[in-house]
Amino acid sequence: MDAEETQEAQEAMQLRERIKGEAKYHAAPPRLAARILASLPEDPAEIPRSGWRWNIAWVSSAVAALCVLALGLGMFLTLPNADDRLADDVVAGHVRALMVDHASDVASSDRHTVKPWFAGKLDFSPPVFDLTAQGFALVGGRLDYLDRQPVAALVYRHRQHLINLFVWPAAGDAPLRRIERQGFHLLHWAGGGMNYWAVSDLNADELMQFRLMLEKAAD
Repeated sequence: MDAEETQEAQEAMQLRERIKGEAKYHAAPPRLAARILASLPEDPAEIPRSGWRWNIAWVSSAVAALCVLALGLGMFLTLPNADDRLADDVVAGHVRALMVDHASDVASSDRHTVKPWFAGKLDFSPPVFDLTAQGFALVGGRLDYLDRQPVAALVYRHRQHLINLFVWPAAGDAPLRRIERQGFHLLHWAGGGMNYWAVSDLNADELMQFRLMLEKAAD
């Protein structure tokens, strides 16, 4: 082995150790892993071997494959999850109702007017409560579309702030989540067979108070 090959071999070993020590390991998405495996020869005898030159070429190919894997995995990990996308859709629904000045399809502070209005328009009956005495007046309700399905949007007012409460059936209970998007505060939870998303430009504490009033009214 000449001096040049010795130097290349040392560099290859150093690169391998650096990759082992510094690389972050994640499970590859199944489709990406399958593509990489499919590109490798099935029979080891088909792989040419010519001493250290082959090893260096193999290491270079491995490094390139790792780079592609890291890039693909990085893009995969930065994709928003379903809850993040849904939170953005909730904010969009809230803003859209404010922009077109169409907060309600049925405008009433009477829960006995708002709740029956949804009959025949949805395949579920949303719980409707009037919280005027607690400072959160029922304004009305409308139909909206979230999570690839029609949902009930119940509208409340606290001082000059509107609250949109989106409701639709849930498969099970979910703990409370507090989210902030584009200057709006959101609350998400599930219970009693229903999903709830509340969104408003109210401060976070007052929106939490609204949620507590809903829970007390439901008991």
